[in-house]
Amino acid sequence: MPYEPPTHRVERSLRATTDARVVAGIDEVGRGAWAGPVTVCAAITGLRRAPEGLTDSKLLTPKRRTALAGVLEKWVSAHALGHSSPHEIDELGMTAALRLAAVRALSALPVQPDAVILDGKHNYLGAPWRVRTVIKGDQSCISVAAASVIAKVRRDAMMAELGVDCPDFGFTANAGYPSPVHRAALEELGPTAHHRMSWAYWEALPRWRHLRLKRAVAGDPELESGGQLGFDF
Repeated sequence: MPYEPPTHRVERSLRATTDARVVAGIDEVGRGAWAGPVTVCAAITGLRRAPEGLTDSKLLTPKRRTALAGVLEKWVSAHALGHSSPHEIDELGMTAALRLAAVRALSALPVQPDAVILDGKHNYLGAPWRVRTVIKGDQSCISVAAASVIAKVRRDAMMAELGVDCPDFGFTANAGYPSPVHRAALEELGPTAHHRMSWAYWEALPRWRHLRLKRAVAGDPELESGGQLGFDF
């Protein structure tokens, strides 16, 4: 399938239909990880032509993604990141943790956007923000694609730093996501301070399953059915 670069179609639509002059694109990274924060980037790009090769961060090689992130951080009109820690994910659930990280990112922008483009179909941000959800927005919307690349590169770097103190878990390579190395370290060594302790994958680790936290807030399907051992291997 030929490469179709992202456009400003949604940004222009929001300007035309809602009188929004400042539009921010939002994307997250770390939702499916076993360890580390969930990170959200909010990026404001205006309507300028995007740097060549911009697309969803998952479609780029690590080398290209890192190089492009350096370009994007200078090219965007503004950007900011927000994080929710493993403890906050355990305490609040993923949906609320995503919202917290997104609000932190938006609040850190030098100008507050009139509207937000959110990658995916679920509006986890909600009022008072004016939100347009776009499925695969990280491929089709320039501001969301920029946010996806910056978020991925910055969180990967953060996880590599965390991995210095616990090298057996391979955080530099897996960024806290499931991998054979990560699984083997968990089975042998148990959790670090960076692990999400309410996730279901602990049930498949007999030696450590007693450490799994029971969340006070029930009903988050991301934590109740996700995070199983073997997922994404």
